Amino acid sequence: MTEETGASSRDKVLRAAMAMFGEDQGARLSVRAVAARAGVSTGSLRYHFPTQRALQDAVLAGIYDAVSPGDRIHDRTAPARDRLIDCLRQVLTLAGVGDQARAAWREVFTAYIEPEPTDENRAAYLAIDREAHRRVEYWLTVLRDEGSLAEGDNARRARFLVTVLNGLSIARSLPSENSILATETETLHAAVDHVLTSPY
Repeated sequence: MTEETGASSRDKVLRAAMAMFGEDQGARLSVRAVAARAGVSTGSLRYHFPTQRALQDAVLAGIYDAVSPGDRIHDRTAPARDRLIDCLRQVLTLAGVGDQARAAWREVFTAYIEPEPTDENRAAYLAIDREAHRRVEYWLTVLRDEGSLAEGDNARRARFLVTVLNGLSIARSLPSENSILATETETLHAAVDHVLTSPY
C-alpha cells in the first residue's frame, strides 16, 4: 500500500489543492478540478470542505504552517492583539524605511503605476496583492479558530489591514516630523483593536 493509497480522502484533497496552488498561485481552486486531481468524488470533497472558502483556508494553513512553523500568530502565551500586531509589523519590516522604502516604492511605481496597464502587469500586481491578503487572512483565521476573533468576514478584515499596511509603508518612505515608529505603533494598535472588536 503506497502512502497515497493509504491517505484519507481529506489528505488527498489537501495534497492535490496544495500542488495546484503551488503550480499557479493565482488559480482559483475549483471543487471539480481539485476533486479530479485528488481522485475523489466532489461529494467526498464537499464532506470535508463544505465551502470553497473552507478548502482555501485549509490549503493556506497547510502552506503557511510548512513555510513558517514558528509564526508568532501560533504563540498562545501572548494575547491575540500582540501576536497580530507583531505579524503585521513583520510585513512592514520587509518594506524597509527611508532609502530602502523609497527604492521599493519606486519599483512599484515604475512597474505598475507609470506604464499603461497591460494584462500582464495587472496580473503580476494582482498576484502579489492576493498573496498579501491571503497571508493576513490566514492570521485572522488562526485567531478566529482559537476563539480570539468573532466569526465574520475575514476577507474584509484582511482588506482593511492590508490597506493600513500599504499606507504605513508609504509613510516610511516620506519625510516625517514625528517619530515613524511611534506613529506606526499607534496606527497598528488602532487598526488591530478595530478588527478584534468590530463585527464584520
